[in-house]
Amino acid sequence: VQLQASGGGPAQAGGSLRLSCVASGTITKISGWGWYRQSPGKQREAVAAVTTPGMTKYANSAEGRFTIFSDIVENTAYLQMTGLKPEDTAAYYCAVFDENMNAYWGQGTLVTVSS
Repeated sequence: VQLQASGGGPAQAGGSLRLSCVASGTITKISGWGWYRQSPGKQREAVAAVTTPGMTKYANSAEGRFTIFSDIVENTAYLQMTGLKPEDTAAYYCAVFDENMNAYWGQGTLVTVSS
């Protein structure tokens, strides 16, 4: 399984970005997706997750500003980010989980938010 994340880039504070993560290859059944981020010098942290039935969970820092959703047909997950803040600057990683809770990771896409 390969994941391709995209959509990162520069943004102004208060702006928006939409990250995408496409899964390709053989995956028996997707049980959920997650978005994570890592800033320089910090540990990777979970940002948002969505299960295949559509249940979502957000980190406190993302609640109310970010929306995670997935497209079952396209095997794609998205992270819509609004109200961006400089502290959102990080490399964002996506992960997909199969029915056995095996996790597959994509490469990071860099988000840089300037004030």
